[in-house]
Amino acid sequence: MPLAGNIITGFVHHGILMRRIIEFGLTLVASVLLVACATAPLDHPKEPSAAITATEGTRLAQFSAEWRNGRLDHNGFYPLSKGLDAFGARLSLADSAEVSIDAQYFLMKPDDAGLVFADRLLDAAERGVRVRLLLDDVFTTVEDGSLALLDAHPKIEVRIFNPVARQGVYAFNYVGNFELANRRMHNKSFTVDNQVTIVGGRNIAVEYFQLETTGEFIDFDMLTVGPIVRQVSRSFDDYWNDELAVPLDALHDAPDRDKIMEGRDRIMRGMAEAGNSVYAAAVNTELMQQFDAGEVPPFLADARIIVDQPNKLREEISEEHKIVAREIRGELSRAVSEIIIWTPYFIPRQRGIELLRELHAKGVRVVLITNSLATNNHTAVHSAYSRYRKDVLEAGVELWEARADAAKITAEDGSTELEQLTLHTKGILIDRKKVFVGSLNLDPRSIDINTEMGLLIESEEMAGALTESSLQRIPDIAYRLQLDERGRIRWHATIEGRDVVETSEPQASVWRRLSAWVQKIAPEDQL
Repeated sequence: MPLAGNIITGFVHHGILMRRIIEFGLTLVASVLLVACATAPLDHPKEPSAAITATEGTRLAQFSAEWRNGRLDHNGFYPLSKGLDAFGARLSLADSAEVSIDAQYFLMKPDDAGLVFADRLLDAAERGVRVRLLLDDVFTTVEDGSLALLDAHPKIEVRIFNPVARQGVYAFNYVGNFELANRRMHNKSFTVDNQVTIVGGRNIAVEYFQLETTGEFIDFDMLTVGPIVRQVSRSFDDYWNDELAVPLDALHDAPDRDKIMEGRDRIMRGMAEAGNSVYAAAVNTELMQQFDAGEVPPFLADARIIVDQPNKLREEISEEHKIVAREIRGELSRAVSEIIIWTPYFIPRQRGIELLRELHAKGVRVVLITNSLATNNHTAVHSAYSRYRKDVLEAGVELWEARADAAKITAEDGSTELEQLTLHTKGILIDRKKVFVGSLNLDPRSIDINTEMGLLIESEEMAGALTESSLQRIPDIAYRLQLDERGRIRWHATIEGRDVVETSEPQASVWRRLSAWVQKIAPEDQL
């Protein structure tokens, strides 16, 4: 055979061989996944429980009644916009607990915030308070062994929502059970004595409470009393007793008593070292001192909880299960004059663009602030969002993106040491009459995949005040996006008294821009 023929034959044989090697490798990987993939013990026995309702004689019940001037049929609210205030409110409520604490979070980290929070839960349990702690699994980075130190206390029970099995390789277990493991509980609430609750966007980690030294998450919570608190408690019970809420002791071997005490001593030392100054700073903010002095009047208002049901995670995605997204879309469509939206992640899809056009057509002003590429902690989300920016602007929306250097503007003491700001606030203001605060992001993951919750509050006084403060604050911390005469996006800001116009993603490094370009391949419906 001629030389050329030998070469061609060699390449053909080589190609067949490589294809067979690849096919064998894929088959092997699939086999390993099938063998190695373990499932979480969702059928592990557990005792159902419910919020304790006989709490009228507690100090927090007295506070709730006095704060509302005895108008027990009204709800009372106070917005917690500063991180340290929000942390101080949680710690102070835990210190005041006499009967129960129910905490539900998407994530908790083993940092200073997590340590101090755990310390207050333990202290409450030592006083005889029943503590139920429900954490979503995937982004909670506190190790099971550390959570076991809490769970070992007879007055504390920890459950993990929709856990990935611990046996074998965690990544294989996640991928092998992707259809369920990809669906997460994003709800966030902290309820004490069934009398006071905090609902909003914050998780338990330093970046949410102005405790991170290199940056800050701008976030928002609502301190709440009144009849609606029991609605939040009922929602907590629904999740706590759901089949996806697995007792912690089902996920690992129970540590012996000596290991528990050794671990608890170690954690307690960590709490003492990291926590004393953090605790003191949080519970002694100006707002907390004003609360102690009775100088903070509430906003009295009607409200309702809007919450997805836990079965949203187990069943095929349908409009029926998208309760929060459906209700909020309805509220937006009924707006008559003005909407202000704070959302860290914004992927409107075509249906969202159509709603924005409809609102503009009937004369509704829409102001929307979201993260820029420089401030977004999920680059792939920004990549998907960036495809819609021109459509959003052409729909008449006043679109703003957060400035990375705006952290120094929000710093309590005027410090310029904070390097990074990330917007994490999830709030909507409608017609200066309604306020929505909760966990909902305006992206496919929140709408279609995760469960969400929030409060819709009808208060002209609060909505008006928050609208005015938002309109004043947004230009200080964000770029406004506008189209130039050639239809190109430009970023406008006033920085240190000087008008600035940027022609490309401001404050984003070359590497970050390249990363965002590459991540445009990410499936939008998973973001």
